[in-house]
Amino acid sequence: MRGGGLLVAGTTSDAGKSVVTAGICRWLVRKGLKVAPFKGQNMSLNSFVTREGAEIGRAQAMQAQAARVEPTALMNPVLLKPGSDRSSQVVLMGRPVGELSARGYHGGRQKELFEPVLACLEELRSTYDAVICEGAGSPAEINLRRTDIVNMGIARAARLPVVVVGDIDRGGVFAQFFGTTALLAPEDQELVAGYLVNKFRGDVTLLEPGLDMLLGLTGRRTFGVLPYAHGLGIDEEDGLRVSLRGAVRESVVAPPVGEDVLRVAVCAVPLMSNFTDVDALAAEPGVVVRFVDRAEELVDADLVVVPGTRGTVKALAWLRERGLADALARRAAEGRPVLGVCGGFQVLGEHIDDEVESKAGAVDGLGLLPVRVRFAREKTLARPVGEALGEHVEGYEIHHGVAEVLGGEPFLDGCRVGAVWGTHWHGSLESDGFRRAFLREVAAAAGRRFTPAPDTSFGALREEQLDRLGDLIEEHADTDALLRLIEEGAPRGLPFVPPGAP
Repeated sequence: MRGGGLLVAGTTSDAGKSVVTAGICRWLVRKGLKVAPFKGQNMSLNSFVTREGAEIGRAQAMQAQAARVEPTALMNPVLLKPGSDRSSQVVLMGRPVGELSARGYHGGRQKELFEPVLACLEELRSTYDAVICEGAGSPAEINLRRTDIVNMGIARAARLPVVVVGDIDRGGVFAQFFGTTALLAPEDQELVAGYLVNKFRGDVTLLEPGLDMLLGLTGRRTFGVLPYAHGLGIDEEDGLRVSLRGAVRESVVAPPVGEDVLRVAVCAVPLMSNFTDVDALAAEPGVVVRFVDRAEELVDADLVVVPGTRGTVKALAWLRERGLADALARRAAEGRPVLGVCGGFQVLGEHIDDEVESKAGAVDGLGLLPVRVRFAREKTLARPVGEALGEHVEGYEIHHGVAEVLGGEPFLDGCRVGAVWGTHWHGSLESDGFRRAFLREVAAAAGRRFTPAPDTSFGALREEQLDRLGDLIEEHADTDALLRLIEEGAPRGLPFVPPGAP
């Protein structure tokens, strides 16, 4: 087989498209096929840098890992990084090409990108046995269909069969499946082969009468019912949409190795990016990670993380408005641990000069680190390798801010003063030896009798999670039918479900 394909669409955002796509990739590669993921257009603040220095959605990097291939810009040719409710930075083939309003993008620029996106997909299909594509939002967003380059637009151009995923845990999944199909034009409906139920809890036999009725109503079968799976911790696409107050990153269910647990509070700054940096901390037995937005929630934290953000100046103002800035200053004065990553590192500095991201000009930082930041129009995209705390470290950089470090102890590309650390490196905590050394420093500064587990491998845990996704597909989906779809396309003669697109 060469050039087979499938589009995994969803009834809604967060229906499970990313994880289902990853699961199908892992299942296929375990069958011995050469597989690649693809998403024509992605909107996410959670991004990654490939080895050739291209910025893509982190979900596609995770799916590439599931497929056991190196991620490239071909797998996510268009990335939109929101800077506000109405505008986004447009990243094309891994490089920023401008800032556009939603109206400007959907009004013309998106249509211009269709041919480059289709060319990337066709290049992948010429190289791989199968390309598993992920849609965005819902294919039934009828207000955007004319300029669609990620759902039915790409499916129709490339003649890809489509499986629609629905999250039954939220309720209303039968209405979602039916309505999604019925709002598509006849030419689009021809490609919708059927459905996948995601996050089911309970006795599947109770669901089967509804699946039979759905088949009768739409003429389309359900290819599987995937059970609700706890603790996957797979990279999320669009950030945490819900209120972050008290939200806890899923942690390994294991007691601490030492006598104490270690509590990590992550400031839920606006436009937070790459919050998956803390997943490696949550993977450690005895480390509890949660997102906070109030100053009093920092009081009992052993480590406070100020994460990356697409709005450094906005995040700085938010920290001040909520009293978190003063709480961070008190922690620094008391020698209690604080870690700033990327935008979080920038806000900990003395001064920010930003005529690029916020266009706010000169702004005072929190002054906890001897650093001055100037925003450059050219974005830094890199995969640095180095050493810190006597351990090998790898990471990736995505930032416009250029830091001038004026003092302190060197720490990766940033610095350390007392128990305050700052760096532009995302992903550094995934380096196991470095993470353990860092946590030992944090525990000592916090006065906790916490000991990192000696054998936690974040990479191995990620592989286990990806294998679990492959298992979900293999054990709970009709894999023979899915393979036929990938090889042969959508079945002919699928019935039209009225009324169709308006």
